[in-house]
Amino acid sequence: MSDTTPTIRFEATLLRPRHAEKGDRWSFLVLPRDASAQLPTRGQAFVKGTINGATFRATLEPDGQKGHWLKVGAALRKRAQAIPGESVTLAITTDPTPPEPRLPPDVRQALYDAPEAKAAWADITCAGRWDWLHWITAAKREETRARRIANACDMLASGKRRVCCFDRSGFYSKEFSAPEAAD
Repeated sequence: MSDTTPTIRFEATLLRPRHAEKGDRWSFLVLPRDASAQLPTRGQAFVKGTINGATFRATLEPDGQKGHWLKVGAALRKRAQAIPGESVTLAITTDPTPPEPRLPPDVRQALYDAPEAKAAWADITCAGRWDWLHWITAAKREETRARRIANACDMLASGKRRVCCFDRSGFYSKEFSAPEAAD
């Protein structure tokens, strides 16, 4: 398999999230089924491309229905001259060099407090780090998230490099979904 997919071209409607925090100015779009099907994974996919001609690099998130959705920040939306509720044109391909994930403060602190886990974290692949973070952040409740962070540190410290039995697509576990669109 090659490092990148051929260019996938499609149109999608830019949407406002229903449950955005006050002051949030991001929007999102759900990839058409046929566009998602061309990606090499049903889980997170790292892509680069254009939206209305404006270049970007991003992480497509699984929608739990074997598809993907894309968060479009205010800066990209402005560069693309895109307005929520309107159709946008995209051209994407997989990005062979995924960006390093940003550690949430609670995960950073847990790794700092567990030197063996921190050393293992540094030794796994970037894709592996994304999987661990995706598993942790998919938790719906704070108690579950805290337990997953503790378990991740224990598993990493014991030499485990991947999350076992984690449905990266959210299809079987229903852990992932696209945001709900505002009316």
